Amino acid sequence: MQLTQSLEDFYRDRPQPDPALLRGMLGHFNVFDMAEFAGPYARPIHYARKDYYKISLLTGRKQLTYADKVINIERHALIFSNPLIPYGWELLEEAQSGIFCLFTADFFRQFGHIGQYPVFQPGRVPVFPLTDAQQVALGGIFEEMRRELRSDYAYRHDRLRNLAFELVHQGLKLAPATPAVPPAGASADARIATLFAELLERQFPLEPAAPLRLQTPADFADQLAVHVNHLNRALKAVTGRTTSQLLGARVAQEAAFLVQYSTWPLADIAWGLGFAEPSSFVHFFRRHFQLTPRAFRQQALV
Repeated sequence: MQLTQSLEDFYRDRPQPDPALLRGMLGHFNVFDMAEFAGPYARPIHYARKDYYKISLLTGRKQLTYADKVINIERHALIFSNPLIPYGWELLEEAQSGIFCLFTADFFRQFGHIGQYPVFQPGRVPVFPLTDAQQVALGGIFEEMRRELRSDYAYRHDRLRNLAFELVHQGLKLAPATPAVPPAGASADARIATLFAELLERQFPLEPAAPLRLQTPADFADQLAVHVNHLNRALKAVTGRTTSQLLGARVAQEAAFLVQYSTWPLADIAWGLGFAEPSSFVHFFRRHFQLTPRAFRQQALV
């Protein structure tokens, strides 16, 4: 099964109104109606990472698989998707509607770092249920995006960036999340925990022939210029879990994804995740999932 869906994959068999900008210097931005993805002739949205960002305003019962979580959406929802987290949809009724925008990080280069906002950060589930009134108000922002895309206004790309940031801020107002970077008054432990989480997530998604660079608590401590025991105490104080537990849980999540959804040989997955011997990887995987990697992959194929 496809591990990551590229922008080119998304546009395959879909209209491309501005193909020159697909991977241009300005990055890429576009808006779509949900009608193309719902109904009896809908194209499936497979569980995979996407190499682009996406903000969706959707109506209709559906089930979202987001990382290792399954979320049921009953009516209206605003959803933020980032390139780090795999996700997929299952529509639970034919009556579906909505609109979404997708864009690359390059579209915002030198105009802010949209991916650093909490709604796009790993470890959160950025799905916000909406009232009818909120759905109408947010729909107006998407419609303004669509009008700007069709306009010949010289600064339309700046307008599109501003409208995307507006959606981000509306999402933050719906359910304020913990800031990605602690405020100046935050404790030293909180700052260390945030930096650790950032270093950890930067290593994923794993790519072929590129094993994890930081594999042990000592590796992370060296990068953060703290003693390994200090790092462990800080993480324990903030998260209630040790460095090894946090690292092991994230490696296990990546292992499960690669075993189930990639076609990589199990030995390559083990090596990429830092296991010198396949037997060590099997033991680690069984401890987390009560199955060997091979049995886990076979079970997923049933």
